[in-house]
Amino acid sequence: MTRLFNDPDDFRDELVEGFVAANGRWVRAVPGGVVRSTRGDEPTVSLVVGGGSGHYPAFAGLVGPGLAHGAAMGNLFASPSTQQVHSVALAADQGKGVVFSYGNYAGDVLNFDAAAERLRADGIDCRTVLATDDIWSAPPEEKEKRRGIAGDLVVFKVAGAACQAGYDLDAVETVARRANDRMRSLGVAFDGCTLPGAKEPLFHVPPGRMAIGLGIHGEPGIDETDVPTAEELAELFVSKLLEEVPDGVDLAGARVVPILNGLGTVKYEELFVVYRGVHRLLTEAGAVVVDPEVGEFCTSFDMAGCSLTLLWLDEELEQLWTAPCDTPAFRRGQVSGQHTVSAEELQAKAAGADEVTEGSEESKQHAEQVARVFDAVATLLDEQADELGRIDRIAGDGDHGIGMQRGGRAAKDAARDAVVRGAGAGSTLRKAADAWGDKGGGTSGAIWAAMLDALGQAVGDTDALDARAVATAVRAAEEAVEKAGGASVGDKTMVDAIVPFVRTLDERVEAGDDLGTAWDAAATAAHEAAEGTKELTAKLGRARSHGEKSVGTPDPGAVSFAMVVRTAHQTLWG
Repeated sequence: MTRLFNDPDDFRDELVEGFVAANGRWVRAVPGGVVRSTRGDEPTVSLVVGGGSGHYPAFAGLVGPGLAHGAAMGNLFASPSTQQVHSVALAADQGKGVVFSYGNYAGDVLNFDAAAERLRADGIDCRTVLATDDIWSAPPEEKEKRRGIAGDLVVFKVAGAACQAGYDLDAVETVARRANDRMRSLGVAFDGCTLPGAKEPLFHVPPGRMAIGLGIHGEPGIDETDVPTAEELAELFVSKLLEEVPDGVDLAGARVVPILNGLGTVKYEELFVVYRGVHRLLTEAGAVVVDPEVGEFCTSFDMAGCSLTLLWLDEELEQLWTAPCDTPAFRRGQVSGQHTVSAEELQAKAAGADEVTEGSEESKQHAEQVARVFDAVATLLDEQADELGRIDRIAGDGDHGIGMQRGGRAAKDAARDAVVRGAGAGSTLRKAADAWGDKGGGTSGAIWAAMLDALGQAVGDTDALDARAVATAVRAAEEAVEKAGGASVGDKTMVDAIVPFVRTLDERVEAGDDLGTAWDAAATAAHEAAEGTKELTAKLGRARSHGEKSVGTPDPGAVSFAMVVRTAHQTLWG
């Protein structure tokens, strides 16, 4: 278990502060994460990586010459927010464009994609390369759905070396995608990890058993078997990965990089015993082992487990994989031609505007009502955080409750601040959206940010709001959620509660109900729909890999949405 912490809510911020203090030679802190403290003589494409904290040395430990230019750092096991990613990318950009790279997890995709849109609006070209190396998380014909494990390192190293070598944006993206296409990973776990302040691990593996196909955010394994010997584990790793040698690779004489990764508490000595078997088996299969790595590259706090990644080289990939780099956690060779960048310069690049639009008198009154709702919602989510986390642990990673709690608190504070500064209802909602996404993190943070931002844009800061205007704005929020997450009714997500809420509100307003009556009926529909998700199988997000386990338990996102809209009704109409 994790023993050394102060306030668990401050853990991420305090680890960033300590990491930067210990590694000032390589990194500087900026809002949302870290960027390089040095820059080369000539500007290059910038590589920005990231994900939730709790995976060191991924992601901040891989920032430095020859590798990443910046890392966006979310809360523990939660994706960085759109704001954090955008901030880090602004600081890292050198005028040649930005490549985003990260593991294929729903929250990361939502937030990095939203940040990419913001960068393009800023005039900065941006590309994305996902790491999709986990063979156990989806079949070969659905490779695009696979998540990332330690294969992140491969994509980051190849892309970072390509940036260092002066490749243009198109070329960096192309070679990074090829690196992802030519690697495969498989992970196992002997027990789950425990987050700071938690009393129990996110999952347990029965004594004498081993989970196969784990996720690095504490998701339990997809299959289970008896604990093998080190030699038997090596055979499992190699045999399964050799079933998926990439197209065009002739195993006889093929050059391969094995990366044996410890996930937290498996010791280096144990890893070397396993690697002994991996090396022998690859050689016996006819492959030529090149520059192997054994150690910790992408961890999961104190998870007892490990993973094996195989990268099948071509001439260009080998040159980039073996190129020099210098970061806090991964170094080879010597990188020259670097000069220090001041912290003030980087902070200035990362800073964003903090303005509100003053509202009309009527809109200011609506803004005060909005702030009252966020006050009540924050209290609700404080009370329900543990229960939402419990529901989420059934098939996910258990962070929904704390993510909603952090997002709700941040939105409450931002809404109150906006009201004090004279904002209208639209600006108050959009400030709350920005804060919720920034502090809530993860998939739910991105979805709530998109929903509240769209609601704020539709509401505006000048008009008085009647029932029809509110129903129209709520429909715009629904459309934003569906666009951001790509979910449909029946996928067992928040959308299963949002759609009936919006439809019912629309129908009752059209029928002539006042807003309070219509909202009451819509909140009831959302609650019933959320309860109905018990019978569904999860089809999207982290729970997808454990979809059958979710049957019998409602979707936490749908449940929390229903709670929020019911609280809004109680606050405004009693």
